[in-house]
Amino acid sequence: MKSLRRAFTLVEIMIVVLIIGILVAIAVPNFIRARESARARACVGNLRQIDSAKEQYAMDNRLSQGSAVAGGTLATLCGTGTTTYIKGGAPTCPSSGTYTLGALGTDPTCSIGTGAAVAHVLP
Repeated sequence: MKSLRRAFTLVEIMIVVLIIGILVAIAVPNFIRARESARARACVGNLRQIDSAKEQYAMDNRLSQGSAVAGGTLATLCGTGTTTYIKGGAPTCPSSGTYTLGALGTDPTCSIGTGAAVAHVLP
């Protein structure tokens, strides 16, 4: 009697590898796009928080539109004790950019470029 050996042929293995390659080619760009979109949303959220802190700072210090934030840095808005406008420390850009406060009445910006889209999002 002959014993039957069951095994995958080279063609079958190559087809499986091809299918896996196609799935990876579809999934990787979508993953990268989703990650960048999440970073942009986080940056917009940080810019909203900074803008809100600037407005609160202006009201507490009776500053007019166009005035500069004292020190011009996020550390000024983070403050200490009862003058903390941003709790939990200064927000950091998820894409390693830097935030610029700008004058009161103007939107804060990010050096990466997501700040351009914020002008449409901020109230």
